Amino acid sequence: MPYEPPTHTVERSLRATTGAKIIAGVDEVGRGAWAGPVTVCAAVTGLRRPPEGLTDSKLLTVRRRDALNLQLREWVTSFALGHASPEEIDERGMTAALRLAAVRALESLPVRPDAVILDGKHDYLGSPWKVRTVIKGDQSCVAVAAASVIAKVQRDKMMAELGVDHADFGFADNAGYPSPVHKAALEERGPTPHHRLSWAYLDALPQWRHLKKARSWADGSAPEIEGQLGFDF
Repeated sequence: MPYEPPTHTVERSLRATTGAKIIAGVDEVGRGAWAGPVTVCAAVTGLRRPPEGLTDSKLLTVRRRDALNLQLREWVTSFALGHASPEEIDERGMTAALRLAAVRALESLPVRPDAVILDGKHDYLGSPWKVRTVIKGDQSCVAVAAASVIAKVQRDKMMAELGVDHADFGFADNAGYPSPVHKAALEERGPTPHHRLSWAYLDALPQWRHLKKARSWADGSAPEIEGQLGFDF
């Protein structure tokens, strides 16, 4: 299916309106998974022409994504990855875990960026970072698209490695996301040490429900369930 290639339009706008010189594109992967970390990549690309075929990682075949990942790691000016573990997700909630992973990525860049282009409509970074949110930024912005591909390939690799000791869960194929294989393994074996134990899927597993972690919400707010798939997906 044809798609418009990403551009530097947002980056040029940020340079013109804020004086920012170093701008990082940020994207995450793993938000809706039942298992594994949430992973964030921060990528700085400058205004150079990107590799052919760059777009949101979800629109690419595995083969094309892997090939682009190798190109991008050499092409970008710099990039860094940050992760928040299942335990951190359970303890903090997804929004705080995303911020933790993103800050880890941004602070690992060799030079601190002057501004950040963040995929999506919600600014989960906040102060002191200067953030521009862009809906579908992983399709429209070069730096965010680059971050999308690098983050996806890295997390998929991590999940495949974690799956070596948990073959029944199919992590190499589903990357910890809901799937029939993953669902069947959970029903039979229960969650692994890599599962998020505050997630809604445990509500449908009576034999394992005692493992569910309840978080206390000091501000009285409800648990974050956006992006979660229950057991009846």
